[in-house]
Amino acid sequence: MADVTDRDRTAAPPGAVRRSARPVVLGTLSVEIDPAAEEMAIASALEAGVPLIIANMLHLPPYPASVTLLGPSGVTLPHEEALDEVRATASRAASLGIRTELLRVTTRHPVRALLQIVVERDAGLLVFGPDRRRLRGLRFRAAARRVRRDAPCLVWVAPDG
Repeated sequence: MADVTDRDRTAAPPGAVRRSARPVVLGTLSVEIDPAAEEMAIASALEAGVPLIIANMLHLPPYPASVTLLGPSGVTLPHEEALDEVRATASRAASLGIRTELLRVTTRHPVRALLQIVVERDAGLLVFGPDRRRLRGLRFRAAARRVRRDAPCLVWVAPDG
C-alpha cells in the first residue's frame, strides 16, 4: 500500500528546486532565416527572458582532401552560406537585450546535429526557420518532418508554424 503524507500546500515540497528557464533555439540550414521564424524566436526569448541560440547548420561536403588541408570550416565557400544574414539576426536579437549565441556547425548530418544541440542545451522551444525561397522543397520537408518527430521540446516550423 502507498504511503500517504500530509503536506502544507503553501510550502514547497522538500527537495523541489526551481529550474531555470530553457533557451530558445533558432535553427537554419546554411540559408537565410525566414522573417516569421526570426520574429517568433526573438519574441519568445524576449517574453520568457531566456537566451536565444542561433544555430547555422552547414552541410559538410565529401571532400576529404580539402577537409584535411583546410579543416571543416574551409570547405564551405562564402557564397554557400548566409553568414552575414544570420549574423544580422543575432545582432538584432542582442540589440533588444537578449543574451544571444551564434553557432556555426559544419557536419555531414545537419538536422541530427541541430537536434543534438537542442538536447545538449535543454531547449524549451526549437524554431526551425530556413528561408523556403533558398532551400529546395524536398530537403525542407524532410528536415521539418524529422525535427517535428524527434525534437524533445516544443517546435515551431516556418513559414506556417
